[in-house]
Amino acid sequence: AMAAGVPDPQSRFGHSVKGLLTEKVNACGTDVIALTKQVLKGSRSSELLGQAARNMVLQEDAILHSEDSLRKMAIITTHLQYQQEAIQKNVELSSNLQDQLKHLLK
Repeated sequence: AMAAGVPDPQSRFGHSVKGLLTEKVNACGTDVIALTKQVLKGSRSSELLGQAARNMVLQEDAILHSEDSLRKMAIITTHLQYQQEAIQKNVELSSNLQDQLKHLLK
């Protein structure tokens, strides 16, 4: 018979296996938590990268649109300059005609 208070080898083995399992489960839990944090951080950073990419595309669009607008404005400015020159010539012609008319009507 066993002496009181001394566990038999089998139950001691059982305890040590339980202890090891508990340690392993705890370590595994810690690893899972760390991994989850890492994945969340990763998804957050990919989310931020995606946002940055979208912003860049929007800015690029805005820049291209601005360039297009500037080109159109340059064309309009050129047309306006031509019209102004034409109007100026017409004004000069008409004042010449007025002078001629005055001379004729004298």
